[in-house]
Amino acid sequence: MTIKFGTDGWRAVISETFTFANLRLVSQAIADYVREENGANPSIIIGYDTRFLSDRYAAEVSRVMAANNIQTWLARADTPTPAISYAIVHKKATAGVMITASHNPPRYNGVKLKASYGGSASPGDNKRVEQHLDQILAEARGPNLMDMETALKQGLIQKFDPAWAYYEHLSSLIDLDCISSGELRVVADGMYGAGRGVIGEVLTRGRTHIHNIRHELNPGFGGIHPEPIAKHLGLLQSTIQAGHWDVGLATDGDADRIGAVDARGEFVDPHRIFALVLRYLLEKRGWRGKVVRTVSTTRMLDRIAQAHDLPIIETPVGFNHIADHMLTGGVVMGGEESGGISIQGHIPEGDGILMGLLVLEVMAHAGKPLHELVDDLLAEYGPAQYARTDLKLTRPVAKPEMVKMLLDLAPDKISGVVVEDIQTTDGVKYYLADGSWLLIRPSGTEPVLRVYAEAPNDERVKALLDFGELMAQKA
Repeated sequence: MTIKFGTDGWRAVISETFTFANLRLVSQAIADYVREENGANPSIIIGYDTRFLSDRYAAEVSRVMAANNIQTWLARADTPTPAISYAIVHKKATAGVMITASHNPPRYNGVKLKASYGGSASPGDNKRVEQHLDQILAEARGPNLMDMETALKQGLIQKFDPAWAYYEHLSSLIDLDCISSGELRVVADGMYGAGRGVIGEVLTRGRTHIHNIRHELNPGFGGIHPEPIAKHLGLLQSTIQAGHWDVGLATDGDADRIGAVDARGEFVDPHRIFALVLRYLLEKRGWRGKVVRTVSTTRMLDRIAQAHDLPIIETPVGFNHIADHMLTGGVVMGGEESGGISIQGHIPEGDGILMGLLVLEVMAHAGKPLHELVDDLLAEYGPAQYARTDLKLTRPVAKPEMVKMLLDLAPDKISGVVVEDIQTTDGVKYYLADGSWLLIRPSGTEPVLRVYAEAPNDERVKALLDFGELMAQKA
């Protein structure tokens, strides 16, 4: 058996590799890691999303932890990942486990390992878990397992509701009175995930009008991937247009990502959400600090940071790289193109709920619809159009092999525009003279090659993607 942790834990197809037997072994490896971290008084927070059997899987992880004499806090119901991550800090736990496959298709489930600071465990920590797992397999040692009722009676497992401490923390980061004053009409699309109904619960005492869609428990996610990107938000777009709502907010399967739809029914991607909120925090709240973005995120952020004389830091894809900078302090905002974004004062973790609330605060403060705010942003720091293509791999491609090939074949120009620089922070990124860029990199969680492009107009974006796909086919 081979189980490898990717950029954010372990994910696999349910009943193929993601089985109860394998999960118990992984849980034992995590238990060994937790005891190694804190042998005197180890503790762990465990949560889960709405996927098929996630509650049962979480219970099994808890039974393994209890059998290893680790104080275990188990969420009573499906809960957003950022709420579980905040609970780790709030309860001063050693670590956390979230049973989720995030935005992946319904047939997947997974384990996100969280560190004591509330963010994703580092690659080094994930490697330690893998080493413990290898040792367990080499010794043919089965997992320790305690009966649930026994563990509950002994207090080794305690069920709890992480929501209210998390909501209270959010209220310290957002201006609830400002949002309430806007009296916005909002459609909240939970995409059948763990963020279902949460935005409405946070705003329940204000004058915001919330209409929830896809908030029922549906482990199959209605046949879609619970990823808040345009192709999965048709229902949100039609609901907005039919009811003349002001804005739609969508969160992914475990609510650590955000997407939005404006009053015209047009998708507003995380690049623009990140840029809008960043500009607001700098200009209206007067915040100062470093801005951290991944290699696949819009360079509008660079221009906003430059205009305010702030440093911009580019990292590989994966929020753990952003978290590293947030933990050292001085970061005003950090995020990635997938919609995982956070701000200073919060845990170093992407949070779709927080970002959705901040979008509402930006709109309420300005007294303008979202599409006008986006138009203003693009007029000042754009233009910037963006697109991504995911290509299924026909054969395994090692990242070093792909990078070497792309560097060897690097052109002087792409569609007539000079290539000014090439970076290999994560994959290969071509910077062009007109401010556009093209990135080609393999996914860390799926067998696909991702091709990203940003340019001043859609025609240039298409030209870059076409070139990127041609290059990728040679990989």
